Amino acid sequence: MYTIGQLSKMFDLPVSTLRYYDKEGLFLDLQRTSGIRKFNDRQVEALRVIECLKKSGLEIKDIRQFMKWCEEGPSTYQKRKDMFEKQKENIEAEMEKLNRTLCMIKFKCWYYEQALKDGSEEKIQQMIPDNLPEDIQALYDEAHKALESSEDIEQ
Repeated sequence: MYTIGQLSKMFDLPVSTLRYYDKEGLFLDLQRTSGIRKFNDRQVEALRVIECLKKSGLEIKDIRQFMKWCEEGPSTYQKRKDMFEKQKENIEAEMEKLNRTLCMIKFKCWYYEQALKDGSEEKIQQMIPDNLPEDIQALYDEAHKALESSEDIEQ
């Protein structure tokens, strides 16, 4: 059994957040001894899932729904799986956007490193858009995918 303070340290969460989760009904069968919350391994695992879902962008009301489905048992497996599938898609899309951002940042690091060496941007500008070194070209192309796809939407 764990106290709220121990859980707070384990997950690097404020005690107030854990109290809020409790108030919102996110911990199933939470025991209290003399008014003190006692968390078991099941609640610790639930907190891992809650934090995962929260970090994936799910709202508390949706996490509460998930926890209710858990209480309902096997009849809700499909609903729970669907929720995770949707969040997986959302995270993968976000990771793709972040990867494009990282590629642009890496490209710009190379760009300005070259500009510093050359004393100007002229040589680099002549290489853009498709005469860059192979590894840099890959970064440039990946960073510019988002622009191409948004142009396709407008046409």
